[in-house]
Order: sequence, then C-alpha cells, then structure tokens
Amino acid sequence: MTSSPTPGLTRFNAVADSAARTALHEICASRTWASALLAHRPYPDTAALCAASDTAMAALTPADLAEAMTGHPPIGRPTPGDAVSAREQRGMADAPAALQAEMLARNLAYQEKFGHVFLICATGLTAGQLYDAIRNRIDNTPEREREIVRTELGKINRIRLIRLAEGPREAAATPEPDDGGAPP
Repeated sequence: MTSSPTPGLTRFNAVADSAARTALHEICASRTWASALLAHRPYPDTAALCAASDTAMAALTPADLAEAMTGHPPIGRPTPGDAVSAREQRGMADAPAALQAEMLARNLAYQEKFGHVFLICATGLTAGQLYDAIRNRIDNTPEREREIVRTELGKINRIRLIRLAEGPREAAATPEPDDGGAPP
C-alpha cells in the first residue's frame, strides 16, 4: 500500500538539489549516501525514501562509513549548543557522574581500537544500556564492528529521514531530527 507524500517530503522533493543536499548532510555526513538519495527524487512516500536510504547504506564503502561517522559526537559528549545532538544523547544526560566518567573512558578505548566514535542508535536507550553496548562491542573485530555501525547508522538515518518527511511546515528542507544516535 502506497501513501501520498507528507508535506515535508513534498517540500524535500521540490527544493533545489543544493538545498536537498544540505538537508541530507544534516542527516548523514556521507556524500555518497546523499548523492544516492538525491538521484532518486522525487519520492512518492516516506517508505520509498527510507528504502532508498537502506539501499544506499548497504552500498557504502568503509571510507564512506568513516565519512558518515564524522557527523557524530561521542556518546555522553553531545555537540555543544546543538539541540539535536543533546536530544539524541538524552539517555546519558542524567546518568550518575561515575557512569558518565566510565562511558568517557570506554569511548576513548573504543576510538583507540576502531579509529572512530562509538556509534549507536540511542533512541530509547538508557545510560546503562548504552554503557553495556559499548562494553560488549569493544571486543568485536573491526570488520564485525563496521557492519554493526552500518546497521546503527541506517537506523539513525531512518529516524532522521522520517523527521524530514514529516518536517516543520515552515522550513523548506531543514530536517528536525528528534532521536537518532550517538551521533549523530
């Protein structure tokens, strides 16, 4: 069953490529991913947009994934002044200081091992769940972790794309993601 485009998706389909690319870059820092989504506009509905994202995500090279992760601050350290980053990481916001400190230490160890931030779709996860995830994932091989990151990034992108498609009526192509990952 196909639904009609939402107002946000209609605007996204209609804006110039440069504005659409800017909106997509706010969702995911991978230029390859954004180009793939731009190539298939207009989208008939949000499901088609999300399916295109999934296809583009599956095709990303390790270098593309690395580029995508540059848009995501570490869990527990949202980008200062960025309300989206703060919302996405709200699971760590009220964690006890000791857990926040331990998460920072785990983040640093993870980055040392894998060369990138710990990426997880943090929507609905508590500080304890985020901590358990990083603790469990640090023992993965780089190849296994790259595929987990691909899956988590895909989840984050879907949440953000749905926000874009539902998006604020007054903005032409500016996404308003609410929940996503660490970082994002």
